[in-house]
Amino acid sequence: MKVWKFGDNVDTDQIIPSQYLVLPTMREMAQHTLEPLAPQFAQQYKAGELLVGGHNFGCGSSREQAPTVLKELGVKVIMAQSFARIFFRNCINLGVLLIELPEANELEQGHEVKIDYTHAKIINKTTKKEYEMVPMSDFFKKIVNSGGLVDYLKNKN
Repeated sequence: MKVWKFGDNVDTDQIIPSQYLVLPTMREMAQHTLEPLAPQFAQQYKAGELLVGGHNFGCGSSREQAPTVLKELGVKVIMAQSFARIFFRNCINLGVLLIELPEANELEQGHEVKIDYTHAKIINKTTKKEYEMVPMSDFFKKIVNSGGLVDYLKNKN
């Protein structure tokens, strides 16, 4: 999967700027995802590509539209050195997998990366370097694998 690289402290207002929160549908809002940082991101992003951030990805307000527009575009996985806690939970609740990787800053824009879930490794196919993922709790894995918290709770019993 191709890497889209962003830096430290990417906040929710950069993920979806507040002036677009008045748009009538999530699909319309999603067309402005990450616009302040990468003006053509929403038009160029292909579902399944990998977002990579630095420290504190998703900081700022707790607006749920930030992870929702990412999911609307087809983002399934975000990797960063660390995540803001509310953003982390909002993503998990929507079924978006977040991977903490202390060396995420070593991945560059356009690199090709493979995620080996079985062995908890990230393989940078461009540089041939391998990294170990920070483990996620089994509970969060169940929620993500169910498609989000609502689906997890529906299928729990």
